[in-house]
Amino acid sequence: MPQVRRSPQSVGSITRGTTNPNRLRRVDRWLAGPQAVRLRAAHDPLVVDLGYGAAPVTAVELFERLSRVREDIELIGIEIDPLRVQAALPLSRDRLSFRQGGFELPLAGRRPVFVRAFNVLRQYGEDEYEAHWEQVQGALAPEGLFIDGTCDEIGRRATWVALDPSGPVSFSISMRFGAFALPSDVAERLPKALIHRNIPGERVHGFLAAMDKAWLDAAPLSPFGNRQRWNAMCAALKDAGWPLLDSPSRWRLGEITVGWNAVRPGDSA
Repeated sequence: MPQVRRSPQSVGSITRGTTNPNRLRRVDRWLAGPQAVRLRAAHDPLVVDLGYGAAPVTAVELFERLSRVREDIELIGIEIDPLRVQAALPLSRDRLSFRQGGFELPLAGRRPVFVRAFNVLRQYGEDEYEAHWEQVQGALAPEGLFIDGTCDEIGRRATWVALDPSGPVSFSISMRFGAFALPSDVAERLPKALIHRNIPGERVHGFLAAMDKAWLDAAPLSPFGNRQRWNAMCAALKDAGWPLLDSPSRWRLGEITVGWNAVRPGDSA
């Protein structure tokens, strides 16, 4: 097998690369659910898993999950570490491949409909993520999304920002029921754009505080299960004017998505 060499044009740094099977199931479920319309409408159903890590298992899982939405999708796993690419090559198959690269997305001019980068930008400096956002945004298909997210080691708590070619559009939280005491427990898994903004006066802090209050207010529903309590929390947030972008069909999964302007960095005053 030919050796994969690192290109000097690659943009980015080698990250820790830790991963586990099924770790990214929550964001994959979101892409295959409410975002599936983008994939079905795409002229070129190309998907990129950017920075898939030391093992390509989550890239293979994404390929299999999205293939149920559209059977002719193509998924390319891109990693900046050539040794990780070399290790992934035996798993290549029709419409699933791996190549060396970074945020420049070496796709020979093709424009992906989805780019998923999970637990990648979290390992960069706070002064770096915006430039990488812009670089990937500029490579998207017109209907495309770039998903920048973070989750814990086994995927029980996850958050992500979705960006289209014009900028960030939404922020999502997805958690396993029973894996938190308060919704704000997810704060340690916020994306790089928000993790240092969880302080009084910032919008994301206000949103998490509102979630906590609504969760506590819904405590009388606890005997009926956490799903009913979470649904009531989401409904209360929507009634309070938070710009939720999803419905009870998503809430019941332990998921909530809000418009980006509700949590974007910057003083909320």
